[in-house]
Formats: sequence, structure tokens, C-alpha cells
Amino acid sequence: MHSLKLHLYTSLVLLLLLLNLSTAQNSSTSKSSNKIDFNVGVILDLASPDSPVGRIGMSCLSIARSDFYLLHHDYKTRLVFHIRDSNNSVVDAAAAALDLLQEVKVDAIIGPQQSTQVDFLMDLGERARVPIISFSATSPSLVPRSPFFVQTAQSDATQVQAIASIVKAFKWAQVVIIYEETEFGNGIIPSLSNSLQDVHVRVSYRSVFPKSATDDFIGKELYKMMAMQTRVFLVHTSQSLGKRVFLKARELGMMSEGYVWIVTSGLADLFSLVDSDVVEAMQGVIGVRPLIPKSNEFESFASRWFRKFLLANENHTTIKPTEVSVFGLWAYDTFWALAMAAERVVDNITHATKNGADVAHAGPFAVEVSETGPKILEALLKIKFPGLAGEFSLVNGQLEQTSYEIVNVVGRNERQVGTWAPSSGISKNLKSIIWPGDSTKEPKGWEIPVINGKKLRIGVPKKPGFNEFLKVEIDPKTNTSNVTGYYREVFDTVMNSLPYYVPYEYVPYPFFNSNGSKTGNYDNLVHEVSLQENYDGALGDITITATRSTYADFTLPYAEGGIASIVPVKYEDVNDIFTFLEPLTIELWLTMAVFYISTALAIWILANRTNVGSPAQHAGMICYFPFFPGEGIEANLLCLILVTWAFVASLLNSTYTASLSSRITVARLRPMVTDVSQLAKNGHFVGCQEGSFLVDFLKTTLKFDETKIKTFKSADDCEEALSLGSKNGGVSAYYDVMPHIKLLLSRNCGKYMIVGPIHRTDGFAFAFSKGSPLVADISRAIIQRIEDGTILEIEQRMTLGKECSEPETNSSPTSVTLRSFLVLFAITGCVTLTCLLVSLFRHLHRKRSFPQRISDFNSDVVFFVISLREYFKPNETSSLPRTADMQAEMDIM
Repeated sequence: MHSLKLHLYTSLVLLLLLLNLSTAQNSSTSKSSNKIDFNVGVILDLASPDSPVGRIGMSCLSIARSDFYLLHHDYKTRLVFHIRDSNNSVVDAAAAALDLLQEVKVDAIIGPQQSTQVDFLMDLGERARVPIISFSATSPSLVPRSPFFVQTAQSDATQVQAIASIVKAFKWAQVVIIYEETEFGNGIIPSLSNSLQDVHVRVSYRSVFPKSATDDFIGKELYKMMAMQTRVFLVHTSQSLGKRVFLKARELGMMSEGYVWIVTSGLADLFSLVDSDVVEAMQGVIGVRPLIPKSNEFESFASRWFRKFLLANENHTTIKPTEVSVFGLWAYDTFWALAMAAERVVDNITHATKNGADVAHAGPFAVEVSETGPKILEALLKIKFPGLAGEFSLVNGQLEQTSYEIVNVVGRNERQVGTWAPSSGISKNLKSIIWPGDSTKEPKGWEIPVINGKKLRIGVPKKPGFNEFLKVEIDPKTNTSNVTGYYREVFDTVMNSLPYYVPYEYVPYPFFNSNGSKTGNYDNLVHEVSLQENYDGALGDITITATRSTYADFTLPYAEGGIASIVPVKYEDVNDIFTFLEPLTIELWLTMAVFYISTALAIWILANRTNVGSPAQHAGMICYFPFFPGEGIEANLLCLILVTWAFVASLLNSTYTASLSSRITVARLRPMVTDVSQLAKNGHFVGCQEGSFLVDFLKTTLKFDETKIKTFKSADDCEEALSLGSKNGGVSAYYDVMPHIKLLLSRNCGKYMIVGPIHRTDGFAFAFSKGSPLVADISRAIIQRIEDGTILEIEQRMTLGKECSEPETNSSPTSVTLRSFLVLFAITGCVTLTCLLVSLFRHLHRKRSFPQRISDFNSDVVFFVISLREYFKPNETSSLPRTADMQAEMDIM
């Protein structure tokens, strides 16, 4: 305590000496050279042992003043400092600003140091129309509030894109943000959250630390984060709070392998000013800070600043910087910009009217309105020059965004491992980082915390029935659970396939109490997983649904999906007196009859012409001609017709015989319900599994009345209800997901069949809490095990691959249609007709050869009719007609 007081006293003495010396020099210079003085207030935390930014900034301002006027000795203006110590207090900063505005009547104020202090001072500056210029207040929310506030530092909003790029480069899915509850801490959160969201990174937790947080509070908060799965922490705090956070994190073992710590520029820039024990605690930390271009001017300034700062702070043994802080460089550039602005406005004002006389408001906060302030502000916003920290250019009242360097704390130094630019992003490989725990292995960004033996808790449904895929048994003596079945085998195989070890245990989730009353369902189980109070994940016959996916994440399905309905089947009686007619359609029967008669008539005509046999023999031949091969018939045309028709008749006969045989000998099965879409309209009862999502599906999608839906606890209950039917207190159809439907069919071969469409759904999957990093890795493992056949092998080994051929679902065998023989009938008809025409034309030709010629049309017609009548008479011995007889008939006609 005595040492602290001594340090404070020494600092105050040195500052007073520096103030008196600078004021005396400024006065003498002004008087001797006739220069115009611009009074500039400087409000910084100069005596605070926790914040070296004020002392760094003041020393850089002093060097900047010397350098600037040494180089610009011909300038008409001089900036005169009026230094005030804000003592790390908002009240003291406000009091200092009022004193500067009311008593000194400054033209501008450099400072204050903290964003919280600026939040109040900018209102005073706007009231007095005096620009408030801060090189250390970096909160993004400050600039839009007042046009008289100028931020000559990089806004914290400019670094969030660099941080998001780092997280994206390592493919970390979620992060935890640690920040202090001040204007400085809160201001970055909106921009940081948006940038992380743009790269699809989830903020799993926000830890808010009071600025004066106790070690006990820090420890409890860190322990809470240690129990989470996320291992990527973004720290945005002041230096004093950040040091304590890392010391406590090391104490809890959170600076070991697997953890990732990223700090913002406020901490990364001041690393060289922290104690050695803090440096040791921060090993492996990565951070971002503005990229400072190296130049001869920078090297010259750095060497002079080190000597000056160490000499002024020789009593602060803990402050031994190894590099120039960017806050100091911004302070240096701020003075140069303000001095240039003052020189630009000097011709527009006179010394007598440089300060205004109007008083803004009344009371203790009454200040005079400056006429010089707005002109300096206008000129300042237009200043552009290459500064020590980079190009000095103000855009909308704040320093234009520049590139950032990515640094890694290794040993006593921060080594650059990459750079980030607004236009190109990360421009260097980040694989050379040394992570906490002196590890070179890239962290996953998450892990399953094992604290005091705690494991990942996987909920498994415990129910009295439908346990063929997953069965949970409780030992009454030891009260331990035994989980068996297909789902557990798949889950164990997938978890063993992960590239890292995840400890887990199965925790039963009962669907019913011991008295049989219902206590939960699958939706409740998934919701319990989302709460993470009793379960971290769940397995079982859990179907992915839209509702469940709103509060939990699912892996890829490992079992097929789809909803189907099964109904009982019945055997059809085929003993009907007209069964012999069913093999052929009515059209085919009629066509056969027509062709039979027409072909018979053609055969009779041709047989009559060949004079073969008696009329009685002709009739007999017509009756059995379809099976007669044509032997004994000498006429070529008659044989051609018989051969063609015999071929068609043979095909018809064999087709009819085969179809009739199948109808008589093969028993046909018919579903008792052929149209499941009519079940809801007709008021039938349907069933589904107890506790599943199918109740809602039947109500909303298939429009079943809730009173017509029955739920079952076991497959035996379901089978009994199907056997009874809807009219006898059972159900007409049973709905379930495809794995259970297939299992029921295999257990009851020939008893049920699937009727109606299979409604598409996602399959069974494992459920985890929202944002769980396990989901992606387990999904990849499921794909691998499906592709290499492991899951199929498990299915076959668990005898789930047993299949039963489903009964034939056709209502009846199809009858042979006319279309099948249409071409053959056309060929037969053409052949028969052609043969008749050929025979007729030959007969007419022979009749035309007799000597008598017919010259008129009527005689030709009469001749044709007589010839046609002669054609259908049986032939006599002579093949030529009798001329005398034909002539007599023509004379009569």
C-alpha cells in the first residue's frame, strides 16, 4: 500500500513539473514569435496503476508536439496543452471537461481515455460546440451519437471481421464471448454477433463480467463455461480485468490443450505491458491488432519514445514495454492532424474572436459556445496524411479501417502468424500457431466436458411394447439399466468411429409409470434433450419432424423413413359357374365367334367349289375345322385358310387354357380395405403406436377424427385390433413407420398387406441439443458406416433383415383382351377374304370365255348375276358352263 502511494505521488509530481514546463515554454514561444495559441484540453487517466494507456498517450503527444513544430516552425499556430487527470473515473473526467470548457475555454479536447467517459463528455462537447477527439475510446456506438465526437482510433467494429475470419478458417461452429459490462464491452457485441452469424458461427454463451468483478465471481463464471462443450472463448475486456481472467483460467486448467482463447486489439496491443505471471498464463493466446507499417520515421520515433517513457516511469517497475503501443501511435497522429487543422482555420478567425461569448444553457453545466470549435472540426475531418499508425483518414468521424495482424503469444513475445485485410481476408497460413498447453494440434473448438466423472447422457425410451429395435430393462436389485437392440448397436458403432473419445452413458426415459399411466412421449424426450438438464442426446425410433427440429438438432438418418398402412387380407372364392368365361374378355369372345362363323362360311364356299364330299360332310368339317390340320383337302386356297385359322386357334386355345388353370388352381388374396382414403370419410377406426408423432399426422394430414384414432402399446395389441376390425371394437387399418411395418409383416406372413401410398418422412436419427458440435461428426460417421456396409451387417445380425413375401395385392388375374390378338385376327381376315376373291375372279374369267359376247350394260349385269349363282353351285364333271343353258336363262331374264 505504501509503495502504491509512493508511485502515485511521484507520478503527480512529474506531471505537474511537465505541465508547468510546457506552459512556460509555450508562453515564451508565443510571446517571442507572435504565434496564435489554440488551447487544447487533454483528459487522460495519468495516475491509474491499472491502465498505462494514459501515460503512453501523454508521452506520445509530447513527442508529437516537438516533432511537428520542429518540422513546421513557420506555422502561425501553436497548440497549447491543458492537461487534466481523469483518475479512471467518469465523474472526474466530466469535472475536468467542465473546467476546461468554462475556465480555460479550450478549442478542442483530446480524450477522454475510456468509452464510458466519452459517453458523457460528448454531450458537453456538443453543447459547447467543441470537438472531443479520442485516440483510445474504441466503442462502435459512440460515433453516431454526436457530430462533435471524433474517433481517431480504429473502432472495435473494424476488428470483428478479422476475428470472424479466424473462427471460420478453423471451422469452429460455436464460440463463447467474454466481455465487461461497460460501454467499451457492450459496444462491440452487436457487430461481433453479426459477423459471426455471417460465417455461420453460433454464440453459445455470453459471459458478462462487471468491471470490478471479484475473483470469486470470475472463478464461478469460468467454471460454468468449463462445464460447457464449447472451447473457443473470445475475450473483450480492459487490461486490468483481462489479466485477472487469464490468471483464474490457468488456475482452473482452462489454459490447457483443446482450449482456444482469442483476444481483441485492446488486450493484444498491451501484452508487452503485463506482468510476467500474466504472460505465463496467456501462453497460446491468439489476438488481433492493427497492422502498423514499418518505416524510418516509425523506427526513429520508437527509439525516442522508449527512452522517454522509461525515464518518466522508472518507478513503475512492472511497466517495461518491448514495443510501441498502437494507442501511442494514434495519439501521435491525432496531434499532427489537430495541428494541421488549426493552421488551416487560422486565417478565418482572429485572436480576439477566437472564443465565443454565447452561453449554452444555464446552471452548473453552463458553457460558452465556441466559434472556433466547429471550424476546427470541419478542417479536422478533411485531414489526410501518412501517419505513424498508417494512413490517417477520417470517415464519418472515425479512423478509416485498416488491415490487422494476427498474433500468437509464445514466450515473452507476440509473434505474427497471419494478417487480415478488408479486401482479401486472411492472407497467411495459420497452421504455425502454438495453442494453449504448448500444443501444435489444431483444436476442435469443442469437447464433451468430463467434470467429476460426468459423461454424455443419452436418453433411451423405456416402454412396455415395440421393443424389437430397442429394449430397456431395469435391474430391481441394482437399479441399473440394461439397453439392448439394433439402435444401441448402431449408436455404439457410430460413436466408436469418431476420431476422438466421447464418454457417454444411457439414461432411461420412461413413457409410462409403474401403474400404467402415461408420463411422456417421443416429443417430450426430444424437448428434454434441448433443455440439457437430464439428457444431452437421445436415441431410438425417433423420426425427424419439423416440430422437433425447431428445438433440437438431428444427425443424418440411419434407418429408412416413410409412413404406411397395413390392413388384413382375405382369400377370394373362385368356385363360380361362369369362371370358364373369365380368362377372355367379352370383346375377344365376340370377335372369336364372328371369325369362326365367317371362316366356316369361307371354307364351305371353297369346299363346295372343289366338289369334295357331300353337304353333310361339309357341315361336319366346319364344326371341327379349327383343330383340323388341312389334310385331304386338295384345293390350295382352302388349305391356306385352314392353316392360317388353325395357327390363330392354337394360340387362343393355349392362352385360354393357361389363364383358366391359374384362376382355378391359384388362390387369390384380397385386402379387406382397398381404399384407405375412404376410411376417414366412412368413420372407420385406425390405429398407431402409443407416444409417436403419428397421432398428429393422422389428424392433420389424413384428416382423421381424433376419436377414431386408437393407440397401442405393443405389437400384440395392434394385431388383435386388426383381427377384430373396426365394427367389432378394433381398427380397420394400422399406421406406422416403415421399419415397424416391415417387422409386423415379417411376423405375420400372408396375414396383412400394405395398402395405399407410402407417405414420405425422414428416417430415424439421433437427437442432440441445438448447436451441438457432435451432430456433424456423428452424421459423417453414419455415412461412413452405411457405405462400408457395417450398419447393414448389424441389421442382418440382429435378424431384422428377415423378410416375408407380401401377399399379391392385385384384385384378380387380368383377362386376355382383344388387343392381344388384334393383329392375328386382321391377318386371318385378310387371308380368308383374299382367297375368296381369287376364287371368284377365276370363276368369272372362265365364264367370260364362251363365244357369245354381251355388248350392253344390262346384259353384263345379268351375266354377272348368273355367273355368281353358278359360282355357289357345286361343280359338275366339266369345268366349263353350258352355253345353251346360260343363253336360255339370259333370254328369260
